[in-house]
Amino acid sequence: MFRHFTNAQTVRTSGPPFAAALLIAAEHLGFLEETGIVFSVLAGLFLIATVFSSVHFAEVISVRIGQPFGSVLLAIAVTVIEASLIISMMLSPSEGDPTVARDTVFATVMLVLNGVVGLCLLAGGLRHREQSFQSHGAVAAFSVLGTLATLTLILPNFTLAVEGPYYSIVQLVFVTVVSLLLYGLFLFVQTVRHRGDFLDIAAADAAVHVKPGGGETAWSGLMLAVSLLMVIVLAEALAPAIEEGVSVLGLAESFVGLIIAAVVLLPEGMTALRAAASNRLQTSMNVATGSALASVGLSIPTIAIASLLLGEPITLGLDPEHIVLLVLSLFVGMLTLATGRTTIMQGAVHLVVFFCFLLLAAVP
Repeated sequence: MFRHFTNAQTVRTSGPPFAAALLIAAEHLGFLEETGIVFSVLAGLFLIATVFSSVHFAEVISVRIGQPFGSVLLAIAVTVIEASLIISMMLSPSEGDPTVARDTVFATVMLVLNGVVGLCLLAGGLRHREQSFQSHGAVAAFSVLGTLATLTLILPNFTLAVEGPYYSIVQLVFVTVVSLLLYGLFLFVQTVRHRGDFLDIAAADAAVHVKPGGGETAWSGLMLAVSLLMVIVLAEALAPAIEEGVSVLGLAESFVGLIIAAVVLLPEGMTALRAAASNRLQTSMNVATGSALASVGLSIPTIAIASLLLGEPITLGLDPEHIVLLVLSLFVGMLTLATGRTTIMQGAVHLVVFFCFLLLAAVP
C-alpha cells in the first residue's frame, strides 16, 4: 500500500491541527490581527502543514482498509479540503469570486493530468526505464473524467437557456445529479464490480506492510475530522489575503484557483510520486486519476449545491484557450493510458502541456 506508519509518526502529525486551533483562538481573543502579516504567514504555514496532516491520517486509514478503497478515501478527503477552500473564496468579504470554483477545478485537473502524472512518469521512467499498469482501470477512469469535465467545464459555454458561461438552475441541478451518479457508479466499479482492474500488479510481490492497529486507526479517524475542520477555518481566514496577494503581484484572477489546487494536491501529489518511484505505477495512477475525478465529480456538485443554497452565482464554462488545453490533456492522457506501458517520453509530453498551462495561468 502507501507506506508503513508508526505511532510516533501519527503523534507528530497531530501537532499542526492543534497548533492551528491555538492560532485561531489567539486571533479571536485579540492577541493577533486577522489582517496582520504575522497572522497571515502563520496561518499559511499551518494551513499547508494541516493539509499534510489530514492526508497522513487518511493514508493511515487507507493502509488499514486496503486498495483501492485507500485511494477513494484520499480523494474524498482532498475533495472536502478543496470544496472548503473554494467556498471560503466565494464568500470572501470582497464580494467573492464567482469564477474561483471553475478555475480551481480546472487547475486541479491540469495539475493532476499533466503535472503529477508527468512527474510520476518521468521519475518512474528514469528509475525503471519502463513501467506498466492495468490499462482497463485507467481508461475507465479517463472516460468518466472526460465526460464530467466536458459537462461541467465546456458545455456551459454553448447552452441557450441563459447566456454562458453559466447553467440555468434546471441545467445546473441536472448536471449536479448526473455528476454524482456517474462518480458513484465509477466508485462501484472501482471497489466492487471490477476491483481487480485497479489493483497494483507490481505491488503483489512486494513485502506486506504491517497494518496500523485499531487504536491508531481510531485516533487517525478523529484527527482527520479535526484536521479538515482546521483547514476550513484557516481557509476562511486566509481568503482575503490570498486574493489581495494575487492582485498586488499583477497576476490573473485565475491564479487564485491555481494556488488553491496546488495547496490541496501537494501531499497527494507526493504520495503519487513516491508510488511511481517505487515502481507502483498503478497506485500512482489510482491516486492521480482519483483526485481529478473527485475534483470534477464531487467538488463541482458540492459547489453547485452551495451556490443554489447561498444564492451565489457560479461560473463554469472555461475560456477558449483553457478549453484547448483541457481537450489536449484528455487526448494525450488517453494515448498515454491506452497501452498500459509508459516511458520518460510520455512524462515529458505531459509536462510540456503543464508548463503551457502555467504560462497562461500567470499571463493569459
